[in-house]
Amino acid sequence: MEVWVQCSCIEWRRAQKLIRSSEITEEFRKLGFQNFRTKGKPELIRGAYECALSYFQRFQEIKDLRQNSIALLGRPGSGKTHLLTAISNNLIRKKQVPVLYFPYLEGFNDLKDDFDKLEEKMDRMKKADVLFVDDLFKPTGRDKKPRATDWQIEQMYAVINHRYLNHLPVLVSSEMPIDQLVEIDEALATRIYEMCRDYLVLIQGDKFQLNHRLEGMG
Repeated sequence: MEVWVQCSCIEWRRAQKLIRSSEITEEFRKLGFQNFRTKGKPELIRGAYECALSYFQRFQEIKDLRQNSIALLGRPGSGKTHLLTAISNNLIRKKQVPVLYFPYLEGFNDLKDDFDKLEEKMDRMKKADVLFVDDLFKPTGRDKKPRATDWQIEQMYAVINHRYLNHLPVLVSSEMPIDQLVEIDEALATRIYEMCRDYLVLIQGDKFQLNHRLEGMG
């Protein structure tokens, strides 16, 4: 019993350290599979949940393969970030697998304000056991154009290519399907597709059905 308690404490402390270093926000640390609502949701949402849960459950057996990653693409508000955060939190807490969270817009804004961090941050993103890129090339503004400067594309390609070559898993959320990502940068998008092809969900359809923030408005 004493050995079990000691091991549990060590694992708990290690998980807490991994959570702090993951850069997952305090609010996002609450997100899990148990509080993702599927009841009454469209089949696409339930399918995304099943895909994410299956990915987590099979992670240890696929993590060194070419198809070791997951991408949830499509409608905002459909739970993509919640599900990928649930994977991240469970990998950290239940399997002690380090995860690094990178929110695309906020992350690059921070780097733009402090270029001294760039090399260190890119190196961490390249080498993290698991990298979670949230809202890749997120469209913003009234024109809903993807935010993808040549510099941002160059940095993201360097990260994804390194991970592609070294079989390091990536969790990707984006509002854009693969064909639109290809239009931004074919080399980057096709690497993401090859890594995620076994666990790729595209959520498209009526925004009033798929965006939980618009429930009751349609």
